[in-house]
Amino acid sequence: MPNSNRPLSPFMIGPHYKPQLTSMLSILHRITGVALAAGLVLLTWFLFAVLQGEHAFLMFRDFCDSLIGQVMLFGWLFSFVYHFFNGIRHLAWDLVIGVSLKAAYITGYTVVVLSVIATVAIWVGAK
Repeated sequence: MPNSNRPLSPFMIGPHYKPQLTSMLSILHRITGVALAAGLVLLTWFLFAVLQGEHAFLMFRDFCDSLIGQVMLFGWLFSFVYHFFNGIRHLAWDLVIGVSLKAAYITGYTVVVLSVIATVAIWVGAK
């Protein structure tokens, strides 16, 4: 058998592996899952602020109105929406629906577009 210079793993980053939509969406699904878990700190702070009284709640509200708070809330909202839509996609795969490569790309692009549209719509609607 001839010795080739092919990489041993498709997960090598660099010139040997070109990221594909399916792999990038899988990585984004994991990242949004972590973001949702991290966002629970913000939710916990909100709940404690409500219980602590007006002063604590006003501090929380001021943080949420700041630029960093707005970025965190928008990111958490996008994480939730993307994770939700991609979770539906995964449930369909569990039912052996849309498992072809063509369907995976179509549903992948659909999840991304729906996530952006729904996130912006919810964000604007909540203002």
